[in-house]
Amino acid sequence: MASTSDRLSVYKTYKLYMDGGFPRTESGRHLKIQDDQGQFVANICHASRKDLRDAVVAAREALDGWSGRTAFNRGQILHRMAEMLEGRRADFIDMLTEQAGYDENDAVAEVNCAVDRLIWYAGWTDKFEQVFGSTNPVASKHFNFTLPEPTGVVTIFTPRNAPLLGFVSTVLPVILSGNTTIAVVDNPAPQVAMEFAEVLNNSDLPGGVINILTGVREELLVHAGGHKDIDGILSVGPDSEERETLGLEGADSVKRVEFLEGHDDWTSDEAQSPYRILPFVEFKTNWHPVGR
Repeated sequence: MASTSDRLSVYKTYKLYMDGGFPRTESGRHLKIQDDQGQFVANICHASRKDLRDAVVAAREALDGWSGRTAFNRGQILHRMAEMLEGRRADFIDMLTEQAGYDENDAVAEVNCAVDRLIWYAGWTDKFEQVFGSTNPVASKHFNFTLPEPTGVVTIFTPRNAPLLGFVSTVLPVILSGNTTIAVVDNPAPQVAMEFAEVLNNSDLPGGVINILTGVREELLVHAGGHKDIDGILSVGPDSEERETLGLEGADSVKRVEFLEGHDDWTSDEAQSPYRILPFVEFKTNWHPVGR
């Protein structure tokens, strides 16, 4: 038997996360991931336009089932995500320190905050309708009330920093109302999001609710903006060119395009808010006659 010093490490090849599974990119392309010291960490898929289209199909097929669940059940599933992430705290702390260049205190803070934020947003699934909906006074014998409903399929261009907490902080407020999503990850440590996909895969989350594509953000912008079966786009930390591209491409299909400034510190209170839910809900007003 070879000694430990002679052993070759088995490096992980990260795939995409789509429809509850881990397919390879159809393009066959990959990106090499390095740590902050320039040492090789892993290969990761370089998603293509075809991968984006496939992810949209998966998200669309999952939409009715996810939005049709009770708000309480969606909250249970988000809470289960927190439980699964809590069980892997040590793994994510090690990954952030050894591969993403965090010091240990910052890594612990990010993982702890990610777990807490999952719990926090889980608590909003069955409360945001009461907070943001309304019963409206009318001068007739009717009940008139306004309630939020999910927009549909939303593509999220996730933050370029805080590979775990930034992902959680932008994806969770979108899906908790019943939307499904395609999260595009392009940051120095995209493998963290793919490790989180394994948490999702073991958390009772239905396949297709969250789909994760790693690759080059700029390459997928035009395709996402022009895709007519994407109902909304959230771009985190966009530059002026990205704003213009998404605005122009999204106008043709009249999709909802929202821009969110990034945070230097995603652990801050400003990085979480129930108002982050509102960009991707539609407010519908209903009239019902009053029975005699």
